[in-house]
Amino acid sequence: MPRLALGVEYDGTRFVGWQTQTNGPSVQDELEAALARVANEPVRVICAGRTDTGVHATGQVVHFDTHARRKPHSWIMGANTYLRHDVNVLWAREVPKDFHARFSAISRSYRYLILNRHYRSALWRHRAAWVHTPLNEQAMHRAAQVLLGEHDFSAFRASGCQAKSPVRTISHIAVCRQGQVLELQISANAFLHHMVRNIAGSLIKIGAGEAAETWLGEVLAGRDRGRAGVTGLPEGLYLSEVRYDPRFKLPPCSKNIDPDCFIIDRSPSQTD
Repeated sequence: MPRLALGVEYDGTRFVGWQTQTNGPSVQDELEAALARVANEPVRVICAGRTDTGVHATGQVVHFDTHARRKPHSWIMGANTYLRHDVNVLWAREVPKDFHARFSAISRSYRYLILNRHYRSALWRHRAAWVHTPLNEQAMHRAAQVLLGEHDFSAFRASGCQAKSPVRTISHIAVCRQGQVLELQISANAFLHHMVRNIAGSLIKIGAGEAAETWLGEVLAGRDRGRAGVTGLPEGLYLSEVRYDPRFKLPPCSKNIDPDCFIIDRSPSQTD
């Protein structure tokens, strides 16, 4: 009974999140239904990281077991034939039985996009969080560096988080600007529920001049969620990459996290 791994991207706007729920459509339900039609049998998929309502993914990874024998191209084309246009299978690989999309992951990366201009956008409304107040991306980037390394991230943890430990290790974090769009990039071994959105909300507070750069370190040390900024809007968040041991021979991810990406566009239009 082979085990398959898939790379998946999706626009989370229409969904109540990744996981099957009773109050609306989920990405999991739609992907399983499409794969079941290709396999001619029920399919249950396990993902690398569950995403919430409205959150997107460009690098989600899932695995499933099936009796069906299909070529990788057939899994991709077959699933995409039955999926709506806001969910797409990018690649398919047969993997060893000890591969697990969630537990085999070495690290995960997210992007958080902020449209920073005075007026809202019709085109970006479901693609980025909108902040009309001018943001200082340099201050946000400098402040964020205090989060690097292993810490107790209780201050950025949702009250309903079910993780056994609040300790996580952030290996990369940066804030970049390209014109009117700011991008928070963050990689860690794992994340707590709402961790990225809570960090984003706190950095926005610093970028708007409502808190000093040193404040973020104080919030981290205090381990009190009530002291941090508000939770960032979900539409700005993207699961962009999941990394695994090279022995699994999964396709390389697109280069979403680049340590040299901190390029500031100082054009006058950045907050117009």
